[in-house]
Amino acid sequence: MRVTRVGAALAAAALMVGLVGVQPLSEADPVDQVASDGSVATTAVDLAQCPWMDTSLSAEERAQLVLDASTLGQKMRWLSEQSANLPEQTQWPQSSGDPIVYEEALPCTPTVYYTDGAEGVRHTGATTFPAQIALAASWDDQLAYDKGAAQGAEAFDLGYSVLLGPGIASGRHPLSGRTPEYLGEDSLLTGTLAGQQAAGIESNPVVANLKHYVANEQEMNRQTSSSNISQRALHEVYALPFEVAIDVGDPTSVMCSYNQINGTFACENDEVLNTILREEIGFDGFVMSDFGSVHSTAQSLNAGLDLELNVPKYYSPENLNAALEAGTITEAQIDNAAKRVLVAYIGQGLFDTPTPTEPDAAAASTDQHKTLARTSAEEGTVLLKNSGVLPLAASAQTIAVIGSSAASADEYAAAGGVGGASAELVCSQKGFSFGGGAALGTMDCADLVSPLTAISAQAQASGGQVVYATGDDPVAAAELAASADVAIVFGYLRMGEFADATSLSLDNGGDALIAAVAAANDATVAVVETGSATDMPWLDEVAAVFEAWYPGEQQGPALVNLLWGKTNPSGKLPMTFPTSLEDSAMTTTEQYPGLQEDGVQACEAPSNPFGGSPEDGICQVNYTEDLAVGYKYYDEYDVDPLFEFGFGLSYTSFDYTGLAWDVTYDTTTGVPAITGSYTLTNTGAVAGDEVPQVYLTLPDSSATPGKRLVAYDRVHLEPGQSVVVSFVVAADDSDHPLSVWDSTASAWTDVYGDYQLAVGSSSRALPLTADLPVSTLADQVAALRSLVDQAQQLDEAAHTADSWAALAQVLAVAQAAIDSTPLSLIQLTSATDQLQAAIEGLEPVSAVAPTADPTADPTTVPTAAAPPGASAATGGSVADGWDMVPWAICLLALGLMLVGLARARRRVDQP
Repeated sequence: MRVTRVGAALAAAALMVGLVGVQPLSEADPVDQVASDGSVATTAVDLAQCPWMDTSLSAEERAQLVLDASTLGQKMRWLSEQSANLPEQTQWPQSSGDPIVYEEALPCTPTVYYTDGAEGVRHTGATTFPAQIALAASWDDQLAYDKGAAQGAEAFDLGYSVLLGPGIASGRHPLSGRTPEYLGEDSLLTGTLAGQQAAGIESNPVVANLKHYVANEQEMNRQTSSSNISQRALHEVYALPFEVAIDVGDPTSVMCSYNQINGTFACENDEVLNTILREEIGFDGFVMSDFGSVHSTAQSLNAGLDLELNVPKYYSPENLNAALEAGTITEAQIDNAAKRVLVAYIGQGLFDTPTPTEPDAAAASTDQHKTLARTSAEEGTVLLKNSGVLPLAASAQTIAVIGSSAASADEYAAAGGVGGASAELVCSQKGFSFGGGAALGTMDCADLVSPLTAISAQAQASGGQVVYATGDDPVAAAELAASADVAIVFGYLRMGEFADATSLSLDNGGDALIAAVAAANDATVAVVETGSATDMPWLDEVAAVFEAWYPGEQQGPALVNLLWGKTNPSGKLPMTFPTSLEDSAMTTTEQYPGLQEDGVQACEAPSNPFGGSPEDGICQVNYTEDLAVGYKYYDEYDVDPLFEFGFGLSYTSFDYTGLAWDVTYDTTTGVPAITGSYTLTNTGAVAGDEVPQVYLTLPDSSATPGKRLVAYDRVHLEPGQSVVVSFVVAADDSDHPLSVWDSTASAWTDVYGDYQLAVGSSSRALPLTADLPVSTLADQVAALRSLVDQAQQLDEAAHTADSWAALAQVLAVAQAAIDSTPLSLIQLTSATDQLQAAIEGLEPVSAVAPTADPTADPTTVPTAAAPPGASAATGGSVADGWDMVPWAICLLALGLMLVGLARARRRVDQP
């Protein structure tokens, strides 16, 4: 099994295998040309003409050779997507005026095509995987990597070399339109899965792109709004998942977002791009803009924007030359930007492994990828309620399937349905592009297997039957449900780019439909297909609920496996479901949708669905909730959600026992780490996966709301099987689990004090807890060293041999604890306690052995010797027995001294 936090970077070290390091020929290097049938033809390259094609050199060296051979105009080509990627083209027409003209490109530079990609590659023939929010609900690092690898392979096969994804946001608002293409509300989960997916993508000769950086948390006014955030929240909430993803997956590109951050657009924000992304996080790839998110030439280049997406505008030769002449930019900055793009392209193999000249769309989506799409849907579906109706019995039953999204478009139309969303539209988030309007691109879910088709086949195999109602008429649907043994009713919520959802209610009367069906049949299973939370007013009336998100092309087979128990549900919510929108953190207009620049009136959506113009004003969105985002808000303010973060049921049960922990310190850096383990047992009758979660509540001094997810795993267990799960949470991990952002020092600062550790199945089901202190290494060692010094100054001769031997033994243990690597809190504190007890337990040795008193009563039991200073009531008096001898000697000495002084005085007084 995987050990928590170790599997988070499984593939990052091997991404470049096969892309660099090929031994060169003496005069020419081969360049692989991949044909549509998968065969590879090798074409020789003249290294004298194109020395940057020498694959024995590093990507950095090869990029420098390109720049060395380039004119200034040729370098400028690398700063705009289309001029960089279409070497044969020199002119780009404009809507008005003369075309933009570039110098001819250097030879031996590749033609590169970009494509969008969240749930899949946006092209006919690509596999339609479930939405990204479903991937997040799997909590499966390996699945994220595998999905990325499949996406990268399909992108390459379809002729693309740059895949714009995965996307990252922080789940600030459940209505945000692009929530389904992001990975939930937690920095660690989001960042880890995005990093793994990016690593999978880049296991191919394809560039992955993390987007949209940063604080792009709503679609409404996304191009004309400012996300106004404290420095601490900017680092701890919004930049943090990008930092984790970059650490885990080492992607080669990042996309800056449309919005402003604290009054400056993201793509020209020096603090966001140069300071946080490059200096603090350490990102060394290239930064590209989103389409139309660039607003300047010099300010953007100075802030660290390398490449303008789409057609050249602000990074055109004319604008760049004007900025050079004005002295607002330098040629060195153009070189740096071009080099970052070149290093990424060369390092990812885009120069050496061109995409197929004739992509074969029919071959891109393999059987393996379709199986992966089904597995993704199974692992990402969350069982939210089950009163015993699931899994369905294999015996013959009449099953009512109800709802437009249960059926394909043809099945829905054949049943007389009009106006509802078919299974094709809930297949992926892209089905609801432009705020519920027409789908964009060609992710058309062409190979859909609908739930109605798959459920019908399963029922028929067991001798049962399926009856179907479109759900357009809730009364007719309820009548059909009443005649069935089981009713499976579907509801959906449209979400997509360019608009936010307006409520948490299901679309097209879905809530009323589910309520009507549940009233007619006690064995009603609700399947909700959404991109975010929904409020479920009918929850108490149904027997079971599946949150299936947008489940991809293999949604039918996946759902059948879950309904009949062929696959045990194991998904966990990657976001909190509030009981109502009013219970979420976004309760004021200034938080959402924001205030107009007058600070009074609420912002309104622009009339243009593609966004407004900055000249029309910037909507001020104030992040007054600060750090209290997602489950941290519900924990901090003790608000009960409908379903908490991390929640998900199973057909089996799991038991958590035996929590053990320690705090260790790196002997070189002093960095603390929490190490722990616990036993996880499948106490049920069927096999299943559990997703154990580890949380930390920081000391009160940190002023941190709620608790933090600091580790998770996904563990498969057979019935009755137990396994010990281990975890390590180090202060220097990329999610900074033991740290807070110190805005004064502009640095992450470790927090010391009393932590609470908690382990369980969700953010609120945490059966294992422990209080643990985390103090500085210096404090721990100093306390023990002080006791060691104290013990070493004691007089061995003044104590009994047995008590001194015990002290010596404990001293050796204490020294070993101080010298251990790494230093262990438990060893240090245990050694400190033992040494303190050994010092206090030392027994003094009497100067003269006592003799029997001949006059004493022989029946009297002698009083035991007491420690120095003890009273008679606690075991004897200091005046008993031979303890008087020292006092007599002192008195005799004092008398003799006085006599001597008197004699001396008399001698002094004599004449």
